Amino acid sequence: MAKTIRTTGKKQTRRSSSKVAPVKARKAFSNYKEALAYLLDRTDYEKEEHVRYNGSTFSLERMERLLSLLGDPHTKISTVHIAGTKGKGSTATMLAKMLEANGYTVGLYTSPHVVHLHERIVVNSRMISEAEMLAMMNRLYGPIEKLSKDDPPTFFEIMTALAFTYFADRQIDIGVIETGLGGRLDSTNVIQPKVVGITSLSIDHRRQLGDTLDLIAKEKAGVFKRGIPAVTVQQDPLAMNVLRAQALAMKTPLSVTGSDIDFSYRFETSREHGPHTRICLSTPTSKFEHLRVPLHGRHQAINCGLALALLDKLKAAGYQIDNEKSAEGLSSVSLAGRMEMICQDPRVMIDGAHNAASIRALIHAIGQNIPYDSMVMIFGCNNDKDIPGMLAELQYGADKVIFTRSNSVKAMSPQELADTYTELCGKMCQVANTLGEALQLARSAVGREDLICITGSFYLIGMAKVRFQPHSVPVAS
Repeated sequence: MAKTIRTTGKKQTRRSSSKVAPVKARKAFSNYKEALAYLLDRTDYEKEEHVRYNGSTFSLERMERLLSLLGDPHTKISTVHIAGTKGKGSTATMLAKMLEANGYTVGLYTSPHVVHLHERIVVNSRMISEAEMLAMMNRLYGPIEKLSKDDPPTFFEIMTALAFTYFADRQIDIGVIETGLGGRLDSTNVIQPKVVGITSLSIDHRRQLGDTLDLIAKEKAGVFKRGIPAVTVQQDPLAMNVLRAQALAMKTPLSVTGSDIDFSYRFETSREHGPHTRICLSTPTSKFEHLRVPLHGRHQAINCGLALALLDKLKAAGYQIDNEKSAEGLSSVSLAGRMEMICQDPRVMIDGAHNAASIRALIHAIGQNIPYDSMVMIFGCNNDKDIPGMLAELQYGADKVIFTRSNSVKAMSPQELADTYTELCGKMCQVANTLGEALQLARSAVGREDLICITGSFYLIGMAKVRFQPHSVPVAS
């Protein structure tokens, strides 16, 4: 395929005042296992039970110092930045696939992973290899150790810096970058993107981001950049008012699918594709008609509309986008951990829904797309989530609920989940201390036409995927 034009972003204005000379690479690890152990030994707020959300724990200055020691790789790549509560990974993946189909070399940075750490860093649908990860960690070792004398970088900061460095080395045409937590203080918020996307907002990470939609929206809107276009989807009025106010303050041109951008979707069933959703989106520069959404659920139609709107903004920025090629790229999308059937006998599905809105969307999507007689939900979640909200949604879809725990240190006690569920919903449930025990209970309760759905946590669905599909873990390369 012929190489299309390459566009580059302007170098951003640095927040820190002093320029730090890049540190030369020092080989510290002789093999991948050593490098991985060193990385996993860093402070990881994804795994810590109590995390303060402030400029010390989530420090953009520290992130910029680390990048400066690496030669500022983030300023050498063009990017799209995607924040939000739910649908970030789906939106980012759909956009990346469409750009790749148009001939661009595309970097994709997402989190968390389902099974393997390398899922987070991808170039043109290929995960970073163990050999490449080893080389990158040897390159980052010197800068990490230099900073660690006074202010050690965290696991996520190192992963983000590694991704930017890897993308710069691969000379990608564009990187699709998903935020980790929040937006304003997220490690990825050092980039100067071509366009910003905000997915659906709902309550999540209450201890860090707040327990009201206006507080959450303000944190997410922290990724807005002066003069850089942004696109979002229809939001709760409380959240939308904050996004519009923040966009106005930052002089960020903000567009909304279904409002400023003509967007619609419909559910249908066909012999070829079965139950699915089709969408239409049109702007002065693009027209997409009756595209089939590759992922199940109304929420994925909304995510797909956002991905198309972001694609259109890139087209306006000079990227050469062909609608037919984009549709081909979209049709190739599949995503681990999103309504993924990992076993057929019995039928076992996993989904990474981890807040109330996601559980609601999952139950609705299953009802539309997956025929079943009765559904057993195996549920486990972390203790920093909107637990009452999630449990309240479970009762509307599950014929039977089994509470268990993941391998996360933040995992909520299954007995506490069960007690809260019974108190809130007045329904019976069961408790299992391990996923294996939960699956035994579920298997004894289902027949051929029934469905087992495992959800509530990426940790939990990752455990399930490895259990049913051990080959899904990559071998050394």
